[in-house]
Parts: sequence; C-alpha cells; structure tokens
Amino acid sequence: MQQAHISALELKHADIEARINEESQRPLPDMATLSRLKKEKLKVKEAIVGLH
Repeated sequence: MQQAHISALELKHADIEARINEESQRPLPDMATLSRLKKEKLKVKEAIVGLH
C-alpha cells in the first residue's frame, strides 16, 4: 500500500515538473504560476522523502 502511495506521489511530482517546464518555455511565463507549482512540487517531494 505504501509503495503505491509513493508511486502516485512520484507521478504527481513528475507531472508538476512537466507543468513547470511547459510554463517556463512560454514567451511570457507567469511567475506566480511557476512559484505555486514549485511550492507544490516541494511539498510532494517532502512527502515522498517522509515515506521512505
């Protein structure tokens, strides 16, 4: 069960990373969106580390 939760968090982390990259590639990236996504990514990463 815990491994499934970790896998789900890792997928979410990768999805957020892709969204950050996508936003960064725009001609005028929305800095508020980037900041929010980076904070969300960090929370997910901390959750993954906390489960190991």
